[in-house]
Formats: sequence, structure tokens, C-alpha cells
Amino acid sequence: MARRIRGLTRRRLLLSGPALLLATRARASEKTRLPIPALMDASSGALLLEARSASHSYLPGRPTDSFGYSTDYLGPTLRFRGGRPASLSVVNRLDRPTTTHLHGLLIPAASDGAPHRPVAPGETWRTSFRVDQSATTAWYHAHPHGETGRQVYMCLAGMAIVDGADGPNPDLPARYGIDDLPLILQDRALDPLGRAIYRSDGHAMMMGMRGDTLVVNGVADPVAMVPAGLVRMRILNGANARNFDLAFEDQRVFHVIAGDCGQLAAPVARRTMVVAPGERFEIVVDFSDGRPATLETASDAAAVLAARMPNPSRTMGRGSGRLLRFEIDPSLPAHARPLPPLLARPAPPVVPAGAIRRVVSLDMGPSMMGQGMAPGAMRHGPGGMHGINGKTYDPERIDFEIPLGSTEIWEVRPQMMAHPFHIHGVTFRILSFGAAAPPEHLAGDKDTVLVDRPFELLVRFGQPATKEAPFMFHCHVLEHEDAGMMAQFRTS
Repeated sequence: MARRIRGLTRRRLLLSGPALLLATRARASEKTRLPIPALMDASSGALLLEARSASHSYLPGRPTDSFGYSTDYLGPTLRFRGGRPASLSVVNRLDRPTTTHLHGLLIPAASDGAPHRPVAPGETWRTSFRVDQSATTAWYHAHPHGETGRQVYMCLAGMAIVDGADGPNPDLPARYGIDDLPLILQDRALDPLGRAIYRSDGHAMMMGMRGDTLVVNGVADPVAMVPAGLVRMRILNGANARNFDLAFEDQRVFHVIAGDCGQLAAPVARRTMVVAPGERFEIVVDFSDGRPATLETASDAAAVLAARMPNPSRTMGRGSGRLLRFEIDPSLPAHARPLPPLLARPAPPVVPAGAIRRVVSLDMGPSMMGQGMAPGAMRHGPGGMHGINGKTYDPERIDFEIPLGSTEIWEVRPQMMAHPFHIHGVTFRILSFGAAAPPEHLAGDKDTVLVDRPFELLVRFGQPATKEAPFMFHCHVLEHEDAGMMAQFRTS
């Protein structure tokens, strides 16, 4: 944890150079209130979004080009109810094709946006589905192959909330924007004029696009006003590549109540937590003592590795320091109930007799040579530099044929660095990583996990996928995915 050194903390000492300059500029201005995305409820009718170009300021008074879903950056929070149908339309107002992946919704592959079904400028993608899953925090984001990294970096993403069939749990804070806060964490590389820089070659292709300015819900160094009681935070790592190593500056305890795909059996007390790109966690923080608090992040270990590479770019900055400050507003009514000791009753992971075992190797750069790739194929962009099991992504190839309704064991092996690994349309449990069992806060249903050593996953395949509309599995470092570290499967 952070150690105090003459009024500072180890985490703050990691903030240096351009990052310190930008953070100082932000603090010198008036307090920036945490923006809360608008809420769109699917129970009120069909949802409509527009993917469009816009302008947005990460720092006050410093606009830069951006994308957004019906807004200038990011998109509204979509709310679904378990057991009910929903429909969504996305109009593409961009000057390039796009798609919209519903990350975390358990729906058929044909109902999800994927690289196989690009939506051309001016066209509309329409989908309908039934939400048959437990309460969870999900998200949606652009997913066109070769452009996913750029479009998500430009803020084509948003959060989604799935309530249980009976509505929000009354034992948990649930007033959206008051004691139930959406927190989308990202990092950005900004030039001296505050313009966002995106790179997809060199260091960015190897380590993913990283920046040294930390943003929450699209702004740097915001302040959230919260009631003097329990506050629920839905944390989404929406960054392209960096892992957030979270802790409060005062080392206060928080309780993890949910992961990617649903609530845990019981709250898990933590002081620190790493959140990888694509991962979601729900935590509850107690502000009943009336004291303000600051959420910080330590360095990402992968970024430290990047800094040791030849000719490192400042856009590969470690991006450590302050994310968000919480201050108490006594006029806001506090959640009246204590945090319940039990939350859900998830079924224990059971390995079926005769379960199929598969190996998934996440292959990087030069390691792809000699594994079925010709030297001329080692290029950046679609079908290029990275791969899975020695093969770069091919949209015409089905990598795995999987029986619908089956449960399999996948051993996922990383190369060269830790990789956030995501599977579309499924939930899985972590059986082991290395020789260890998963920590309690990672013991629930998930769809994304940071693989820093061989992991064994127990994967359940409950949604249909066809050759024409398969499901993907890939590294969620978006530049790795764009460069070929992605594969696909269908169910039969």
C-alpha cells in the first residue's frame, strides 16, 4: 500500500513529467464535477443510439476530437431487466464502418455486434434479444476489426446495467448517480494543447496504447459528491491497455460485491484491487464517517516493462496517481440499510466428467515466427503482428467447434506480458492460476480476466453461434486484438 513520505505517498511520487504538469493544470482550475452519463431504460421502449463524431475536453477549455454514442464522448448507461425482451438500434453517423459489441450480455452471437457485420456510414444496425441473466454490470463498445483500438480510444463506449427480474436489490445502494455511481476508467495521451494522441504502431502495438493522463467518465481529476453512507461504485476499465491498481489514499477498506457477470456470494473486504481492460467490479464504500476520500492507482506493471524498451515514448507513460476525489454532501440522503452479509448463491464450479480441455496461447510479435506465419505477414493492423495458437485472426476461419450447452476447461497461456483475456457470449469460473486458487473477489462468474501466468478456466457455452455469426475470444489489449490476437468459435 501507499507509504507516506514527507506528506506524499509512494503512488503520488510515481506521477512525474508531463503527467504532473497536466494534473497540476487540472487542479489549478475549479473543481470538475464527475459527469454522470444519462440513463436509458430498455423497459421504456426500443433504445436508439447514434455513433457520431464530436469534440470533448478531457481538461477544462482544451477541446479535442472525439466520438460518442448520442453524446460528445462515451455514451448513456443502458439499463436492462432480467427476464425481459429488449431492442436496440445504432445509427452510424461516423465517416467509417463500425460495430457495437454488447460486452457482458449473454445473448446469441447473431444478436451481438461483431467484426463480421460492419455497419457502413449512414446505415443502422438493429438487434433484439431477451435478457436472461442475473444482475450485473456490463458495457458496450465499438468492435470493428483493425479499428477497435482507435474507436474505443475516441470514446465509442458506454456502460450497461442489468437488474434482476425483480428489480434492483433493496439491500444495496441503487440510486443511480447518487449512491450508485458508474465509473469508467481510462487513460489518455494528450499533447500540450490537450488534444488526444492515438498511436497504433511501435510501442503501442507491442504494449497497447497508453497515456499519462487519467480520466474518469471522460474528465481528468473529477470530484464526486456522495452521501454520508454506503456508496456503490460500478467500476469499468474502459482503457485500451492499462491495468488500474486501485486503492484509496487513506487506505480505507472497501467491499467487492460483484464481478463481470454477477454478484459474489458475500462481500469481500479489500484495500487494493487490479482491474484489467474490459473487467468490471462493483464495490461498496462506507462514507458514514463524513471524511472525504481519494481513489488512486499505482503503476501498471506492463507499463513499467514498456518504459524499459528502447526509445520509449511519453505516450507510454505509467499514468499513476489520483483518479477521483469523493466529498460528502450532507443534503444527500444516505442508504438506510447495512451491507448484507450474503449476496447471492452462485452454483459451485463443477467440472463435468469427460470435459474437453483446450489450450489457448496468446502469442506476441516475434514469437509468431515459425508458428505458421510467413515473414511477410508480420505487419501491423488486421491479420498482422499477434495471434492465438500460432495463427493470426482470420474472419473466415472457425477455430473451435463447441457443442452448445457444454462446459469445457480452457488453459490460457500468456506470452511476454500479462494479457486481459475475454470470451464473447459466455461466463467462466477461474479454476486455478499457476498452482493457486483464485482470490475471493475473482471467485464469481466472469467473462474477462488478466492472465499473467497459465490460467485454467471452466467455461460454459449456453448461447448459439454460427459460422456466419460466431463468437470471438481475444486479448482485450485492443491493439493486440486489432493486430490478430483474436480467434472465434461456433456452437453446434
